[in-house]
Amino acid sequence: MEHIETSSVTPTPIFEELDVKKLSNECQQLLQTLPREKLWDGWYLYLYHGFWFRPHLLQGILLFQKHFQAEEDDVFIITVPKSGTTWLKALTFAITNRKDCSLPQSPLLTSNPHQLISNLEMGLYFMKTEFPNLQDLPRPRFHCRILYTCRNPMDRFISLWHFVNLNRPEPLKKDSLEASLEMMCREVEAYGPFWGHVLGYWKLSKERPGKLLFLKYEDLKEDIIHHLKSLAELLGIPFSEEEEREGMMEEIAKPCSLDSLKNREVNVNGKQKFLGLKNSNFFRKGEVGGWVNNVNPSMVEKIENLIEEKLSGSGFSFKMSCNYTKTKLGDNQVST
Repeated sequence: MEHIETSSVTPTPIFEELDVKKLSNECQQLLQTLPREKLWDGWYLYLYHGFWFRPHLLQGILLFQKHFQAEEDDVFIITVPKSGTTWLKALTFAITNRKDCSLPQSPLLTSNPHQLISNLEMGLYFMKTEFPNLQDLPRPRFHCRILYTCRNPMDRFISLWHFVNLNRPEPLKKDSLEASLEMMCREVEAYGPFWGHVLGYWKLSKERPGKLLFLKYEDLKEDIIHHLKSLAELLGIPFSEEEEREGMMEEIAKPCSLDSLKNREVNVNGKQKFLGLKNSNFFRKGEVGGWVNNVNPSMVEKIENLIEEKLSGSGFSFKMSCNYTKTKLGDNQVST
């Protein structure tokens, strides 16, 4: 991706303490008016337009809201954190560029997917004082379509806890997992409320089936080939019969698998430019149902009640991928 020249301040890594004076006057004034909650990791979240954000991101969000104009060939990848974002970016990039760049020469072999497909509020607009010139972004940008992926709330929750723990200057205490779950039950979490985010896009996908592809992480793990086909169709570049016969989808799926991505040199030793995070921290186990190894019986009860409360009557469900009992989980501890 081409470098975009903008005025900016030196970004503070997202899990380190922020000097608020680095933010614009507009953002500083806004923060003083917003409700805030102290998180289990010690930092504050601010409630803006119904969603919770760290103060680092609000400046980028304000710039985006003021200046971004969607074009007819745009596509947005939208996820809740730790729901398969890195994986979906890799798949999207490989599908889009399959005719221009053979996979043995793909930039995915030497670049992290987040470098190849930019993040708006945490990349192009992150800690900027002026808005970027998006005309420099690679084309095509597609036709104002949305790729959305979600993950079952408990695998995502555990993955997020570990991600935050890896990126903090000081490790979290084990009891912070239960404190984090309590806040999740209260719908106070970064980019949350989670349930409104997922259900909102799920309902929108029913209203705009040709414009929004709603994916579940668990479904991608179960049948990647079927969903690669759906991705390509939404992007307007479907696989031809010849490509299907020659195994193009399998050729894309293997190097874009989580194991392949995780073990590449750039993702073992590389670092994110904007956020100051190690690429390796974006990859963990990627398992479905692994959350059962990290919770105790009281947490299970909270989880069961929460899922029943939030999804009741919606017609939507998650694949938790396990038949668990409270007795089975009685001696489980947090696995770090």
